[in-house]
Amino acid sequence: MKNMLNVFAAAVLFVTFSCIYAYAEEPVVEEQPATEKTSSKPKNIQGIEVLTGYSHGTLAHDGSHKVIPLIVDINFNFKNITKKIGINPPSMIVFQLEPFFNNAFEPGWNMELGTAFAFKAGLVPETWKLQPYVKLGAGMLYENLHTPHQATGFNFIEFGGCGMHYFIKKNIALTIEGRIRHMSNASIRDPNHGINSYSGMAGILYNF
Repeated sequence: MKNMLNVFAAAVLFVTFSCIYAYAEEPVVEEQPATEKTSSKPKNIQGIEVLTGYSHGTLAHDGSHKVIPLIVDINFNFKNITKKIGINPPSMIVFQLEPFFNNAFEPGWNMELGTAFAFKAGLVPETWKLQPYVKLGAGMLYENLHTPHQATGFNFIEFGGCGMHYFIKKNIALTIEGRIRHMSNASIRDPNHGINSYSGMAGILYNF
């Protein structure tokens, strides 16, 4: 499990510093007539997304784990990095910083507070109005649920899912997304049975 933690830490550091490096570049300056003032906009921060919905997991000892998630995704255009190595697909490739606050109501009240990192890849060109995508991510959280499953409130999460954007305007899209998530403490302390959950969410995306 120590190796797993080392790999996780290395992956988090890699994607974080990659995005910091990309964001540190000069901003894009829009070409305008000489009589007008030039303006700049961020080159790599692509947009922000808010998701909520319902999540359900099964606890072997305590029945169900039911959660209402509240997730905010800060999207970075990862194609600015892939272009440097000659990869420039027509679909989106987005790195996401994902803080979240989840409110669980069964068994009993519980809150999950944490941050995740994710990659989201589109399956069709970015110009399409309807854009399906897949997503993979990992992160960490603190939760105050006390069950025979988990010996500590500090846990790691890994998740995967798929979804779809429908652009109602050029820079605004409605989103639906489904996820599968695993939560455990990586055997930092026993017991560590882990909790698997399934989520269905909807939200809105705003691109800058």
